[in-house]
Amino acid sequence: MKIAVNTRLLLEGKMDGIGWFTYETFRRICKDHPEHEFHFLFDRPFSEKFVFADNVTPHVVHPQARHPLLFKIWYDYTVPRKLEKIQPDIFISPDAVMSLRTDVPQIVVLHDLNFIHYPNDLEKKWSVYLNERTKKFAQKAKRIVTVSEFSKQDIISQLGVLAEKVDNVYNGANENYVPLSHERKQSVRKRISDGAPYFLFLGSAYPRKNLQRLIPAFDLFKSATGSDAKLVVVGKKFNAYKEVNEAIEGMKFKEDLIFMGMLDADMLHEIIASALALTYVSYFEGFGIPILEAFKCEVPVITSNITSMPEVAGDAAVLVDPFSIDSIANALTEINQNERLRNALILKGRERALYFSWDKTAKKLWQSIEKMID
Repeated sequence: MKIAVNTRLLLEGKMDGIGWFTYETFRRICKDHPEHEFHFLFDRPFSEKFVFADNVTPHVVHPQARHPLLFKIWYDYTVPRKLEKIQPDIFISPDAVMSLRTDVPQIVVLHDLNFIHYPNDLEKKWSVYLNERTKKFAQKAKRIVTVSEFSKQDIISQLGVLAEKVDNVYNGANENYVPLSHERKQSVRKRISDGAPYFLFLGSAYPRKNLQRLIPAFDLFKSATGSDAKLVVVGKKFNAYKEVNEAIEGMKFKEDLIFMGMLDADMLHEIIASALALTYVSYFEGFGIPILEAFKCEVPVITSNITSMPEVAGDAAVLVDPFSIDSIANALTEINQNERLRNALILKGRERALYFSWDKTAKKLWQSIEKMID
């Protein structure tokens, strides 16, 4: 069987959650199924590390698709022409976008529908594009894959598809995320925060990631406790939104806010594993991989009590109302002051992490592929 895969988000050193989903699942699937032929479709020159096995043939399909107009050209014109040459049995698109102009049976992976619930959180061009086309994708796809039961039910409700067409495969976390020794943690903290404990924010500064509320909550926590803890922010474009800029400008403890930007995988592991706690207080997520990464590093987690996050965290995290600055601040205080709670969350997180893995994700994705073949 020939299987074509949209791999345009396999970008060395620049992968986000969807890129890692693609990498971790197809790295396993290609090696586990040498009897099948895989064709990877990139939109730019690619790293050979993404050619996972001898049964993978890479193709570069132009133009680079990074704008709604270029998306339409890539998915609806140049990709269909490439598929005509390859003649695959199926085409799999892990990035929530698919072709509306090919007869090749398709699986699309819809990670979440945040753009439907919060259209103003995206640039208008993206909000319009996704809201106009995603329902068409859902109707045309032979199968839909998603990453949580929350997202599955949301897709069924919002897009009007049958439940039996949607498969939940969950996400995993990289096996390299492991706890650090006390000495190594202290070394990392000395390098990052002058030796002080720190709360960690991880993610791009889209409004739904909720940095605009975490910052004043951290300020409130500092004022109430006098703690020397800092807030370390990892990700890109933290000054892109007015609300985040205003939150920073209004801070009393600005000197305790540390921006790190984008980090490579090794550095990110060290920073997660050395944190006092991960603060993952988004108001909309389809899954939330950083929750698992913190669990695997044996770091306590504060996360939101809505969308997919309670499903992922179970009872292994402190859950907060992401729209309440007081709720977030109270959780910061509780984690900072209660060592017994931190230790209990670490034990529960260690157990919870066992429920998820990329091996399981890859097997479930393959089962979805088999359903379509049948």
